[in-house]
Amino acid sequence: MTMTTVPDVEQAVAARYSAGAQAVEAALCCPVDYDPRFLEAIPQDVLDRDYGCGDPSQHLQEGETVLDLGSGGGKIAFIASQVVGPTGRVLGVDINDEMLSLARGAAPRVAAEVGYGNVEFLQGRIQDLRLDVARTQAWLAEHPVTDLASLQAYEDQSARQRAQEPLVPDASVDVVVSNCVLNLVASEQKGQLFAEIFRVLRKGGRAVISDIVSDVPVPEHLRADPELWSGCISGAFQEEAFLRAFEEAGFHGITLEKRDSAPWQVVEGIEFRSVTVVAYKGKQGPCYEHLQAVVLKGPWKAVLDDDEHVYERGVPVAVCAKTFELLGRAPYTDLFVMLEPAEPVDPATAQLFDCAPPATTGPLGTAGAARRGLSGMTTTGCDPASGCC
Repeated sequence: MTMTTVPDVEQAVAARYSAGAQAVEAALCCPVDYDPRFLEAIPQDVLDRDYGCGDPSQHLQEGETVLDLGSGGGKIAFIASQVVGPTGRVLGVDINDEMLSLARGAAPRVAAEVGYGNVEFLQGRIQDLRLDVARTQAWLAEHPVTDLASLQAYEDQSARQRAQEPLVPDASVDVVVSNCVLNLVASEQKGQLFAEIFRVLRKGGRAVISDIVSDVPVPEHLRADPELWSGCISGAFQEEAFLRAFEEAGFHGITLEKRDSAPWQVVEGIEFRSVTVVAYKGKQGPCYEHLQAVVLKGPWKAVLDDDEHVYERGVPVAVCAKTFELLGRAPYTDLFVMLEPAEPVDPATAQLFDCAPPATTGPLGTAGAARRGLSGMTTTGCDPASGCC
């Protein structure tokens, strides 16, 4: 069986979506109900060429900076621009010339309808958000690669551009959204894709991704078909593997916000359906002792978080300041009772959080627990070498 290579995938996707920019191709999309208020400002030629499977714009807020991966004709970007409002900003990234032309041509019309312009469309590969493809093409036009020396010059130029002037800088956006595009990236580049999503998000930011997943792994003979790949079939993540990819990239609070009960397509008995996942960035960093604890309200008897901390219903659990902050905001809001010490700890003098205290008491010790009228304080059980707390 011939393996599908990265060039095979990219060529098949480019050809199909170039054609899809010229004429409507119904096979590339799932039925999605969008808020009609936001559709009125969008030109019909953009609406007709929407090849998505969800609506990540539902999870945006006013004033946010949003990056739309694989923005295509611009529909989600234009909806997002209205949700975030004039104080927000939306960047769309796509590699396809025809789709970018469609989106850029529509942008002034949308801006005139809504009364402001806050959308910009950039050319790049979503798995390599450092490389500005338009600038690279312009450089190559003046410095064509004809031999090993010119190839080395191109590689040096690309490395400088990625490092000094990335298309999307580190920690520069609040939300990364994508609508049925991640599955189009070749398997061997998907790890880099998730790493790039994580890189460009600010601390506390989130990814909101709608995509197609399969109920079982897609067999190799289907993965070897570039046509099925460009049709959002062959490159689909297996559902649990999709969630695991967020976890492996360093996200926390990974939530399956939407899962279609009915499959979009069934191929050789394999169900392909649309899901939307929300995942957060911000659990990395040192752990400091602020004498804080949390109590799981329920309804679960116990839960396990992304750093292997166990919280039992009704039992005070000592946590570091970072974990305490995380558990006080989305997606954990209102799940815990937040317990502060009687006397606040000065962050300038805070000690490192002890991740491995005796099992019978938390890092506050029995005196600290008694000071707040608590008993039975438990440890989170974190590995001190991991820095995970």
